[in-house]
Amino acid sequence: MASTEQKVVADDSLEVAGQQPEQTKPLSRFTRWYRSPLFNVIIVGLISFTQPGIWNALNNTGAGGQQEPYLVNGANSLTFGIMVFGCTIFGIVANKVGVKKVLIIGTLGYAPYSASLYVNNRYGTEWFVLFGGVTCGIAASALWASEGAIALGYGNVKDRGKFTGIWLGLRELGQLIGASIQLSLNVDSNKRGKVGYSTYLVLIALQCMGLPLAFLISPPEKIIHSDGSKGRDPTKNKTIREEIGKTWALLKRKQMFLLIPMLVGFQWNSTYIGIYMTKYFSVRSRTLGALISGIVATFANIFWGWFYDLKVFSRPTLAKICWATFVVLMLGTFGWQVANEKLYGSTNPRITLDWDEPGFGRAFGSMVLLRFLNESHYMFVYWIVGAFFDDIETLTLAVSIVRTFESVGSCISFGIGAAAVKPMINLIISFVMFGLTIPATTGVVMLVPERPVDLRKIEGDVVSEGETASVETDEAAVEAKQGQAKN
Repeated sequence: MASTEQKVVADDSLEVAGQQPEQTKPLSRFTRWYRSPLFNVIIVGLISFTQPGIWNALNNTGAGGQQEPYLVNGANSLTFGIMVFGCTIFGIVANKVGVKKVLIIGTLGYAPYSASLYVNNRYGTEWFVLFGGVTCGIAASALWASEGAIALGYGNVKDRGKFTGIWLGLRELGQLIGASIQLSLNVDSNKRGKVGYSTYLVLIALQCMGLPLAFLISPPEKIIHSDGSKGRDPTKNKTIREEIGKTWALLKRKQMFLLIPMLVGFQWNSTYIGIYMTKYFSVRSRTLGALISGIVATFANIFWGWFYDLKVFSRPTLAKICWATFVVLMLGTFGWQVANEKLYGSTNPRITLDWDEPGFGRAFGSMVLLRFLNESHYMFVYWIVGAFFDDIETLTLAVSIVRTFESVGSCISFGIGAAAVKPMINLIISFVMFGLTIPATTGVVMLVPERPVDLRKIEGDVVSEGETASVETDEAAVEAKQGQAKN
């Protein structure tokens, strides 16, 4: 009451002095656009294009463009090994210091890795590749923990499919541009081997653009939504200890721990694809593979981003349709690839598949379909997480958990790839791992609600004094709790 009276007196004194109280200036159109969720998601997508997008462009040529896959697979295993712990750590830190600062850290370690591939390609230096794997692991931990939170958490629920598609679609722009450069520089290489070292210089330059782009991101509290409302600062009143407790509580929720098999096991085939391309395809066919992979992945992001925001189906029905489609297509494609591997692996002398050779379409087509399904998996996972949780604090922690367990799978699969295991064995392991994900992921799909839950509003805190607070996911119960909070 006293503060109100003081404010009135202050305003009256201004009028007596012939002055008017200061009014809030209307926001310019530029400010509204610069602070909009859409602009920030586009910037995050462009950052993803310069960092993991270029990384993917190199890896999708097979073994980072090298002649043999084992050193690069070892570096990638080291990268994802660091991310097993780093993603969760940076997710917790992001809720304390802010996602923008963590995002900036995430732009610092990819270029040294690409530089190490250049040095290895040109001079044969191996230790630098492993060092680059370390810097990439630290940076990727920070980037992966922050970019997904921004893409999912800055916009409204109704736009999450579209925003996820924009984010991941722009990431694939890196692969499209990088692969186009690679193909133009290696178009005459119709034999097996490694790509030319000049390829890396352009890609390194592109990765250096990520840092200045990261400074354009707005923190959550400065975001302006289409209705004029602003975001809130998720870092207030946070301690690292509390965030660790919230992360553990979130992990124990069945919506999250049932996702773990899918996160660990789905993309084991990525390591196999790198070995497959290196073993059997010419250099220019590998660079063509990287380009086509980028095209089909971009199509997957655009299609699923549109499809997930359709109002034709309820969210629970949409989740069931998509998962059933993925299972059928993945099992069929794995069967196709087993037949391919048996054919090419038993050929003597060793086969080199070039786009001028008969039968190239059969060998190439299965790889392209696997790339499409892998990108569709990314879209599906993030849409599922966005369907469960609404507030950016929870989404930041959830994304860090997702990335952690994806890294577990990638670390082990690249480790196996670095051990010179026969391609057929690697493929069979990938096949089995996907099969093991089906029951648990089906359970997750059955839990998808019509609307996501804001744990912050319903519970106050996910964890209170070390105890996990229980939250009903049934929509009616959630609405009842929200109604009680308003009253």
